[in-house]
Amino acid sequence: MKSRGSASGPIVVKIGGSTLGNHDTTLEDLVTLQQSGVPTVVVHGGGNLVSDWLGRLQIRVSFTRGSRVTSAETLQVVIAVLAGLVNKGLVASLEAQGARAMGLSGIDGGLFEAEIRDAEMGYVGEVVKVNTALLESVMQAGFIPVVAPLGLQAAPRTQNNWFILNVNGDKVAGEIAAAIGADRLVFLTDVAGIRDGSGRPLRQLSREQAKSLIDCGVASGGMIPKIEACLRALPTVPVTRIIDGRLPHVLLKEVEGAGDGTTIA
Repeated sequence: MKSRGSASGPIVVKIGGSTLGNHDTTLEDLVTLQQSGVPTVVVHGGGNLVSDWLGRLQIRVSFTRGSRVTSAETLQVVIAVLAGLVNKGLVASLEAQGARAMGLSGIDGGLFEAEIRDAEMGYVGEVVKVNTALLESVMQAGFIPVVAPLGLQAAPRTQNNWFILNVNGDKVAGEIAAAIGADRLVFLTDVAGIRDGSGRPLRQLSREQAKSLIDCGVASGGMIPKIEACLRALPTVPVTRIIDGRLPHVLLKEVEGAGDGTTIA
């Protein structure tokens, strides 16, 4: 069994908003990992809270292939909730439990450069570059980077006219893992990994098998960007995992090599 402190490189953990709260142990596990010397980057979602606030403000919500269509009005709420309520709430909770954490977004230090590839999605960006210097500096200083999935686009770059874009958190996690050469990429979800068309859990998938689940429609909704992120990371990341983040201390078990869920390799 792999010890908690034996990782030679960082791990990237994507926390979905649906897995936090209700006696969740993820933050406790992150504190333990830091104290055990495992460098960790946390990418968080928060889509449920964004939808809640959009509903309160009576702003229409729509999704395509698991990603939120983002109007200019929606973008203001996304920025306020992800970079504000969710990010600072997570940092405060980690600090309160004894961790050293620093909240960031893809805007800070130009962490993510993104571009709009589908105008119908509105202000939604795809990451084209991760500037890793800030993440590396934060980790070297002994902090857990807690990253909100927002990015910057130059349009045009020559005029230094930057725009904020909403970026899918799953894809951000995959891009970060690939850019920093993480030892593993772990998605904490509210389901027990990936299932086939009959509902049976799939423990291990090849790249081709994972892609076919998307192509044939077995994988749908929010599972699509998770699988795509794993596929993006695989050239440089040895292990990509999708696991049930609601289980007690599942993150510690995962790092020790005892977790359930789905591996894409």
